[in-house]
Amino acid sequence: MPARILYVDDEDDIREIAQMSLELEPEFEVRSCASGAAALVDAAAWQPDLILLDVMMPDMDGPETLKRLAESQPTATIPVVFITARTQTHEVERYLAMGAVGVIAKPFDPMALAGDVKRLLASRAGGPAA
Repeated sequence: MPARILYVDDEDDIREIAQMSLELEPEFEVRSCASGAAALVDAAAWQPDLILLDVMMPDMDGPETLKRLAESQPTATIPVVFITARTQTHEVERYLAMGAVGVIAKPFDPMALAGDVKRLLASRAGGPAA
C-alpha cells in the first residue's frame, strides 16, 4: 500500500515541484494543499502517513497548523515534517520541540526529496532507513 504524503505550501510553484518530485516515487500517493486551514481539513479526511508542512504561510503558519493538528483527535498522531529556509540549529531544535519529526531545508533538492521522505517514514516506522 502506498504511503500517503500531504504537502502543504502557500506557493503554487513550490507545491507543484514538490508534488511532481514526490510522485516520482511509486510508493507514494501525494496530495497537496495551499494553506494551514486546508491542511487541517485534508489531513482529517485523508489520513496521510506524513505531512510536509511549510513554516512560513499567511493566515495560519506551519507551527500553528502543527499545534491544531496535534490538538485534533483524528490528526493527532500524523507525523509532521517542516519544510523551511530557517534551518539554523536553534530553529530546528525549536521545530522538533513543537512536535515535528523532522525538518527539510528549503530550497529542497527535487531529486532528493522523495528519498528524504522515505528515510523519515522508515525512521518513524522503526524500520531500516532506505
